[in-house]
Amino acid sequence: MSDVTREQVLEALSGVRGPDLERSIVELKMVSDIFISDGKVYFSISVPAERANELEPMRQAAESTVKAIPGVKGALVSMTAERKQGTGAPPPRPQPAPQGHSHGHSHGAGQQPAPRGKAGIPGIASIVAVASGKGGVGKSTTAVNLALGLQANGLRVGILDADVYGPSMPKLLGLTGRPQQIDGRIIVPMENYGLKVMSMGFLVDEGTAMIWRGPMVQSALMQMLREVAWGELDILIVDMPPGTGDAQLTMAQQVPLSGAVIVSTPQDLALIDARKGLNMFNKVEVPVLGIVENMSYFIAPDTGNRYDIFGHGGARAEAEKIGVPFLGEVPLTIAIRENSDAGTPVVVSDPQGPQAEIYRGIAKKVWDQVGLRSGRKAPAIVFE
Repeated sequence: MSDVTREQVLEALSGVRGPDLERSIVELKMVSDIFISDGKVYFSISVPAERANELEPMRQAAESTVKAIPGVKGALVSMTAERKQGTGAPPPRPQPAPQGHSHGHSHGAGQQPAPRGKAGIPGIASIVAVASGKGGVGKSTTAVNLALGLQANGLRVGILDADVYGPSMPKLLGLTGRPQQIDGRIIVPMENYGLKVMSMGFLVDEGTAMIWRGPMVQSALMQMLREVAWGELDILIVDMPPGTGDAQLTMAQQVPLSGAVIVSTPQDLALIDARKGLNMFNKVEVPVLGIVENMSYFIAPDTGNRYDIFGHGGARAEAEKIGVPFLGEVPLTIAIRENSDAGTPVVVSDPQGPQAEIYRGIAKKVWDQVGLRSGRKAPAIVFE
C-alpha cells in the first residue's frame, strides 16, 4: 500500500465544511501544516477562541474524515486559536512563597501542618493535585508519570484517581480486581510499580454509568482519601477531574493540598482553560506549583526530527506572564501514548529513555516547589 500524502489529506479535508457552512476548512485556510509519520496524520485547525466549543463537531468531522483515508492508521487533530490583544481573563496574582525554611530531613521531613480548616491525612507528608482546565491534554498520563518520576527520585508515593466519572488509573497502571478491606471499612490501596493507588475504577465495573449528584461525589472522594490505608507517604498525587466543577472545588476546599500542578498543551485554547484552573486554585488559596506543557512538540519516530505542529512555548510564556514556575515540556510521542494505553507508563517501561528523564526532571522541580511552599528545605534529589 502506498504512503499517505499531504495532498490526499487536503483533498479529503476539502469535503469538511467550515464555520460558514459554504466553504471547506481548506478553502478558508484553517488547516495548519500537515505532518505524516508511519501512517499517522497530525495537524491543527485554527478557529476563533470564542467559538471553540461550538466548532468541536467540525474538529471531530475532520479527524474522522482523515482516519477514513485508505492507508491512514490514525489521526490527531487539534484546535488552535489566535488570541486577540487584551482579551482573556486577567492573570491571577502570584502568591509569594513563604519566607525562611527549616532544616531538611530525609524523605518527607515529617508531616506538614495542614492548611487552616483542613484536616491532614495521617502518614501523608504532602498532597499535590494535578489538574487541567479541560480534558484531552494528557493530564492523567502526566499525573501517573509524575508520580513514578517522584518515586524514581527516591520518594514514597501514592496516587489518588479523583475522577469519579471517568477513572483512568486502572488502565494506565495495568491494575485489575477489587481492593481488600480491613475491619469492613478501611480500604487497602492497590499497588503496581511500587505506587499505592486508589480509584473509583476499582470499585465499579468498567462501563458502569455513574449518575451521582454533587454530595455523593464529595462523599466518595473523601472516603477514597481518608478511609484508605495509605501508610507512610512522602507525597500523594491526586489526579483531578478535568475542568473546574464541583468535584474539583471539593478537593481544593476540603483537602490539605500542598499545591497544584497545571497541565496544558501549547495551544491558546488549552491555555484559556488552564487559566480557569489557575484562578480556581488561587481563589481557594492553594498555591500553584507550576505549569507543564504537554504535547509540546512532536518527535518523528522514523527520523527523530522535531516538529512544532501544535505550536510551542505557549505554556512557558503563560507561566512567565502570571508568575508561576514553568516545570517542563513533554513531547508528543507515540511511545508515551501506547505505553500508557498498555498499562506500562514510559517512566517504568523505558526508565533510561529521554521521556522518562523529562518526567524525572519535572518531578524534581515539583518536589523542590513543595519544599519551598511548605517553608522547609526539600531533601535533595540527585540523579545518578
